[in-house]
Amino acid sequence: MKMRNPWLGWRLALAAGVLGCAGYASPEATAEADPRRDIVVNVVERVMPGVVNIQTAEIVEYRDPFADLFREFWGPHYRSRPRGTRFSIGSGVIIDEEGYILTSLHVVRRASKVTVRLADGREFEAQPIVGTSRRDVALLRLVAPDGEKFQAIEFGQDNDLLLGETVLALGNPFGLGGSVSRGILSSKNRRPPIESELLEVADWLQTDAAINPGSSGGPLVNLRGELIGLNVAVHREGQGIGFAIPIQQVTEALSEIFTPEAQKSRWFGARIRWGADTFKVADVDRGSPAAEAGLQPGDLVKEINGQIPRSFIHCMLLLAADQDVTRLQVERDGQVHTLTVTSGTLQDIARLRLGLTFQEMDNLLAQQFGLPPGQGLIITDVERGSPAAQARLEAGTIAATIDGQAMPDLLSAAGLLAGKKPGETTVLGMLDEERRGAFGRLRQVQVELTAR
Repeated sequence: MKMRNPWLGWRLALAAGVLGCAGYASPEATAEADPRRDIVVNVVERVMPGVVNIQTAEIVEYRDPFADLFREFWGPHYRSRPRGTRFSIGSGVIIDEEGYILTSLHVVRRASKVTVRLADGREFEAQPIVGTSRRDVALLRLVAPDGEKFQAIEFGQDNDLLLGETVLALGNPFGLGGSVSRGILSSKNRRPPIESELLEVADWLQTDAAINPGSSGGPLVNLRGELIGLNVAVHREGQGIGFAIPIQQVTEALSEIFTPEAQKSRWFGARIRWGADTFKVADVDRGSPAAEAGLQPGDLVKEINGQIPRSFIHCMLLLAADQDVTRLQVERDGQVHTLTVTSGTLQDIARLRLGLTFQEMDNLLAQQFGLPPGQGLIITDVERGSPAAQARLEAGTIAATIDGQAMPDLLSAAGLLAGKKPGETTVLGMLDEERRGAFGRLRQVQVELTAR
């Protein structure tokens, strides 16, 4: 009879322990695990509750580079739809638990009234907050009972993108439920999809994940479940070429949307960007109230009027609150500083840069000049010795453009002038009446000023 090696059992036990520590599962454990439940499934389950369908009772005709896409894809479907049903025009994604929704402007600008259907089937009316055509980004807020909370997506970092990484394009097209497609990130800076059409959004993300028109406005996410882009459209001439607005442009748009200037017509003078659990000051306007208070680019905002921002949207809302004085607690180089910012007015920007005061024209004033409302701003005062005075501008004249850009309101003018540097040329398009006998017409005259 052959004797058994007494060390064999010990060696087998040791090997089993090493394999277990190295991550090898026993056959019993493997049988219990579901092989279908991979990282993609987990990401979809986590993100999909925040993906919504956007509907409207009536589509408003709007001519832009997406008009043909809407007409080609939706036309046959809606000609045969039952009476009384709503148009499903795209998707969106919840970005804050209070019910703020991000989508593409080209989607909601065609809506007469926005209704949002959540992934769980619930429906809410949504109020448009604001949109920016320069980024093709729009923000909505659900009209929901007080205290209602919603599942929000997490934002990815601005430049945390890997060529070839797996990405997922999610949407809720036609209100039928969630839609998911999988692909890779093909490019981080593609140009608009149709060469002959003018779009103000450039440097889009490109992916071969399928993006159908009903998913436009939905999220493009990475395998962490983070929002890295906003789905736009597919190339009409090719296959496997989809485009998304990158998260950096999305956060830049949100920073512009929620400024005190845009929300309350008050000059604060700084933009804040969302980072990895931080709220960082991205830039500060020269001579602005924020600059005068000592705020600097790179400062990390810790408190606003005694409240700790719990999210990016909350941070922006605290800044845009209806108040003239904002107390900030910021961290700089490891030290905490308390700053007090006393807001100015939008008129202060033009006075500081050019030495003139603008005023918006109401309907009555516009009629007196024979202009439609929003045609330009009237100059009400010119500071002696200022760039405006040196250019011989006078009170009572109308400025229609700045550097070729229309300025229908004070906010537009403020945005065009806030970043001007000393010595930089500013071109005002002034409206001048040209008379020929009993007839007269307005023509635009270019006047150059040097910002101070």
